[in-house]
Amino acid sequence: MIRIRPFEPADAPELLLVFQRSVQEGAASAYDAAQRHAWASAVTASPVWTRRLGDQITVVAQHPDGLIGFMTLGYDGHLDLAYVRPDWMGKGIAARLHDRLLARAEDHNMTRLTTEASLLARRFFLRQGWRELARQEVQRGAVSLTNFRMDKRLAGQITPSTTSEQPAPLRKF
Repeated sequence: MIRIRPFEPADAPELLLVFQRSVQEGAASAYDAAQRHAWASAVTASPVWTRRLGDQITVVAQHPDGLIGFMTLGYDGHLDLAYVRPDWMGKGIAARLHDRLLARAEDHNMTRLTTEASLLARRFFLRQGWRELARQEVQRGAVSLTNFRMDKRLAGQITPSTTSEQPAPLRKF
């Protein structure tokens, strides 16, 4: 049985492993080894990682064998992190995490969400009703990574302040 629940600080080390496996193994079909290394090495076990998870709305997918995925949403409406263990990809875990974050976004009266999606995550977000705004290249040292700036307007939440076509600020993944 898989349970979607809020993040607890004790989850941080295991979520770092989920992140690293997702990047190193799960993204292998879309990014080369140098790109995956640059991406994965951008995050390390530290109080900064735990604080990053704790300072956002973070939901985790828990299986009896351990944590298998997580997503984070900033209070500014930016979906920052979305990762599922490679052995659980394609099994609906990301959709369940996404649905929970959307509910939390609506609880916080958010009207527009933004993200920078990887080559693989782009397809997932498009299926969830997100809109692609721009393809972009981000640098990690000497390595360039392709991602996509995307947004999603929340149903029933559109206000004049959220109908602007102004793109979201650039964020790196």
